[in-house]
Amino acid sequence: MESTFDLTNAALAAVQRGWPVFPLRPGTKKPALHGETTCPNTGPCARGHAKWEQRATLDPATVRGWWRQQPGCNVGIATGPAGLLVIDLDAPKSDGDMPCGMTTFKALCERAGQHLPTTRTVRTAGGGWHLYFTAPPGARLGNTAGQLGPLIDTRGSGGYVVAPGSVTPAGMYAAHDLADPAPLPAWMLALLTPAPRLAVTSLRTPPRGQGSGYAEAALTSEYNAVSGAGEGQRNARLTRAARALGRFVADGRLTRGRVEEALKEAGRACGLTERECRATITNALNWSIAHNPGPARSSA
Repeated sequence: MESTFDLTNAALAAVQRGWPVFPLRPGTKKPALHGETTCPNTGPCARGHAKWEQRATLDPATVRGWWRQQPGCNVGIATGPAGLLVIDLDAPKSDGDMPCGMTTFKALCERAGQHLPTTRTVRTAGGGWHLYFTAPPGARLGNTAGQLGPLIDTRGSGGYVVAPGSVTPAGMYAAHDLADPAPLPAWMLALLTPAPRLAVTSLRTPPRGQGSGYAEAALTSEYNAVSGAGEGQRNARLTRAARALGRFVADGRLTRGRVEEALKEAGRACGLTERECRATITNALNWSIAHNPGPARSSA
């Protein structure tokens, strides 16, 4: 295992590059900072709970204090504030015929008529690779899962990567190529740029007789609210939208499939991943439907 001194230096090395950092729990990839339920509402949280991305810092004194108070913490780099877009190439979880993320990424480069980019590269503890790129100024690139291909994820705004020097039970994150991060190639930017937002009316029309003007207006309003949500508000806004629309599902004015389709599209538009959207929408709709009985159950 790495010493506290080594991990502190790993955090400071990232800070020197202008990459905000925050501590991860020892031996894991999970943030070590307090959560919303245990927030003291003081310091950085005086005006409300600040999440890890908001609290990631470039201040060396804060970094030293964190790692002195929490020895053995791994290092997280907040990719959005750092101006980075990191391609995460995973290794298969089990033996089989599925190619690794690096193999798939090389094939993607070949199909695009491009060479494998030369850039800062980190070998992950699980046997995969992190390719660091600088994000284009003004571009809003969030996290993706499988958008570029199987076992290829990306980390940008709203995401983070584990820094070299960090250790998990699977092994250590180690710098492989210390080159400066290259600018994100234009052809990759094109693949990662979100498609134009679709008006909710362009989605599948609900079965005749199940919609209503009021329900449709609510669906459009919630769609627009979610798709325009900013960092730190996206999951909460998606949850509120699904809970608000769940009552229309419960009373039959909207179908569940239509609501899920619209909210997933809105969530992806604001930078959430497919997995994040699906889990949040399912949980919130289930809650709302349970608390808003339909006509058959509410009549007595």
